[in-house]
Amino acid sequence: MKTPARLATLVEEGLVDEVLGQLMSGKEATVYVVRCGEDIRCAKVYKEASQRSFRHNASYQEGRKVRNSRQARAMEKGSRFGRKMQEEVWQSAEVDALYRLAAAGVRVPQPHLCYEGVLLMDLIVDANGDAAPRLNDVELSDELALEFHALLINQVVRMLCAGIIHGDLSEYNILVGEDGPVIIDVPQAIDAAGNSNAAEMFARDVINLRTYFSAFAPSLADTQFGKEIWAHYESGSLTPDLALTGYVVADERLADVDAVLQQVDLAIKENEIRRMCKEDQ
Repeated sequence: MKTPARLATLVEEGLVDEVLGQLMSGKEATVYVVRCGEDIRCAKVYKEASQRSFRHNASYQEGRKVRNSRQARAMEKGSRFGRKMQEEVWQSAEVDALYRLAAAGVRVPQPHLCYEGVLLMDLIVDANGDAAPRLNDVELSDELALEFHALLINQVVRMLCAGIIHGDLSEYNILVGEDGPVIIDVPQAIDAAGNSNAAEMFARDVINLRTYFSAFAPSLADTQFGKEIWAHYESGSLTPDLALTGYVVADERLADVDAVLQQVDLAIKENEIRRMCKEDQ
């Protein structure tokens, strides 16, 4: 196999000793298995922007910070320098997110470095020591589907407690390692507090999990973990080990229409008084 140019740079720098083969190719990157000394790791080689099917949608970039105002202006203008900076921000976002998530107890690959468009990280393996399969390639029983779903709900809770939302979570970016599911592919991860689309993206992630696992465990079909978790997040009561039910009790209390109308009438009268006072001046 011919060594990709970006990986060749890491080999020349002594950061990678040998490229063992291609593992998978996705919408934003191609992943290779590499040897670094005695360790077998994976190298995620980001594709050029023109080759990716996943675009840097503005909804994902909202709330992200760059190093200085010059870079921010260049990115807004879309200059050559700006596009280069945009790529660096996109790639470094994954590294930063992986470190933060790992520190928060989220099951993600341990990153080692990001250099010249290549992210070097641990290779997730199965019980046999082979590269772990993606979730969509694993046959699930009802029992295993319930177990994996519960584990992943806990993972998205831990992510949210760390202030991060995956933003593109599905069965295609979850690996089934020796000890269970591992979440991958987080360059599009967003800041929960700094992105106005956070609630929508979080809900979509959780719904994706429900949709996939309910095909194996129908009892999950009517659960509302997304709404329950987000309600705790907004109220400040969300913790990594919070016991969840998957259901949300609807507020069925009738609105006090008379009280609302009284407030509206009071507001109208106050505005009328202000107007009259202004005319008398």
